[in-house]
Amino acid sequence: MDFEQLHARLVEHLQKLVRSGEITERGLSRLTGVSQPHIHNVLKGKRLLSLARADSILRQLHLDLLDLVDPHELRERLRH
Repeated sequence: MDFEQLHARLVEHLQKLVRSGEITERGLSRLTGVSQPHIHNVLKGKRLLSLARADSILRQLHLDLLDLVDPHELRERLRH
């Protein structure tokens, strides 16, 4: 697992929230303080989040990095 994978998983999580209707891009923008155009471009894969912005989004959504890790991966990693 590396930072690129964690970033991709955070973006996937955000995409799922938007697709499921739990939040809109605009709502995500307001909640996180990241501009709506930037959020849109991140969700479309055209831009990346800085580490500081990714951390901020995790805090605002009450998530931490372990929420982005599959439990099976974690168990497998702990076994080794």
